Order: sequence, then structure tokens, then C-alpha cells
Amino acid sequence: MSSLRRLESLLPIIGIAVLLAIWAIAVYGGFIDRVLLPTPLEAAAALWKGLGGDLGRDLIRTVERTIWSTLIAAAIGIPLGIVLGSSVRLYRSMEFVIDFFRSTPASAMFMLFVVLFGVGDKAKIIAAAFGAVLVILFNVAYGVMNARKTRLLAAQVMGASRVRVLWDVMLLESLPQTFVGLRNGVSLALVIVIVSEMFIGSQDGLGHTIFEAQQLFDMPRTYAAIFAAGALGYGLNLLFLVAERGFVHWGGR
Repeated sequence: MSSLRRLESLLPIIGIAVLLAIWAIAVYGGFIDRVLLPTPLEAAAALWKGLGGDLGRDLIRTVERTIWSTLIAAAIGIPLGIVLGSSVRLYRSMEFVIDFFRSTPASAMFMLFVVLFGVGDKAKIIAAAFGAVLVILFNVAYGVMNARKTRLLAAQVMGASRVRVLWDVMLLESLPQTFVGLRNGVSLALVIVIVSEMFIGSQDGLGHTIFEAQQLFDMPRTYAAIFAAGALGYGLNLLFLVAERGFVHWGGR
């Protein structure tokens, strides 16, 4: 059993190996110009070198902005999702507004955020929080609306007030879906932060590095920053998965 588990833990490496193999074949086989796509070794060397310098500092700045935007989105989206999900009529009355802005790319509203908050960190964080909050709100409301009716009825029969039912039953029942919203929210926040770093007058961050390296036609550095962004997204998603397994170990029971 232990050997089987070790084998399963190595499965993600297969996808990485396949990707690197295809990449190497495409470059060394001459299918793609090495000026446009460096070799895996060149990109890895640029990544290793960059993490000890500017790329490492830019990575930290992107992490800071992503964390702040996710925290803001969670602080707004979770309570609103619980309130809206607890009343089907209230949710239906706001459904168009929620779906409209959830379907609107936050990047399309960058100019509005720049006008309101300037070109500093505030605009980038608020733009990312705007995109993430709607995803979190939708998932929390969905989780509350689909809370197990038997547990709700049991709490009501035992004389629990509406507030106690809302926070002690519905909140716990919606936690699995809440974590789904948080995982999707932090991923979306990271994407918006990186895009905003490319286009909203940024002097640091992974988005700034990618944009600057592309302008200088420094392809190894470009792909090094892209890999750093991808690894960061994977790490944040994994972090929320671990937290979900710890906090919602009873999910589905």
C-alpha cells in the first residue's frame, strides 16, 4: 500500500516530463525557432539565476498583491454569499447583477480602476479583488442554497434561531463549496494581478518582468517569469487544497 501511494505521488512528474520532452523535441528538432522559444535548459538557467535577483523580488511583490486581493475578496464575498444564499428570492433578485459582472473581464475595467485609484498598488489589488469576490460570492451562495435540508430541519426542530441556523449550520454546510470558491478566486486574482502589472504602470511584479523581457526580446527571461507565475499558481492552489482537507475533512459525510 505504501509503495502504491509513493507511485501515485510521482504521477504529476509524468506530465512535467512529457511537457519537457515535447518542448525539447520542438526546439532541438528545428520545429520552432530557438530565437522565439529557448531550450528548457536555457529557461531553467534564467529561472535559477533570476530567483536570486530581480525575478525573486518580483515574485514576492506579485504574491503580496495576490494575497491582499484574495483576503479582501474573501472578507466581502463570504458574508455576502451567506446572506444571499440564505434567501432564494434575494439571490434571484441579484442574480443578473452577479452574473453580469462575473462574466465581465476585470481587465476590461482597468481604466475605471486607474481613474478611481491611480496607477499604484491599490488599483491592481482592487481590480484583482473585484474579479475574485464574485467567484467566491457565487460559490458560497451556491453552497448555502444546497445545504442539507435534514440538518437544517433538525436545527429548527431543536429550537435554533434563524441566526444560529445561518451561522452554525449553513456556514458549515457551505464550507466545501466556499473552499472551491477560494481556490478559484485566488487563481483568478493571480491572473488579474499579473495582467495589471503588465499594463498599469508597474515597476515590479512578474507581469512587469514578462512585459519588459518581451520588449527586450529576452526569451529565456520571459519564459523563466512565465514558469515562476505558473508555479506560483500551482502552489497557491495546492495550499488551499491542503487547507480544505484540514478544515473540511467531514465534507460529503
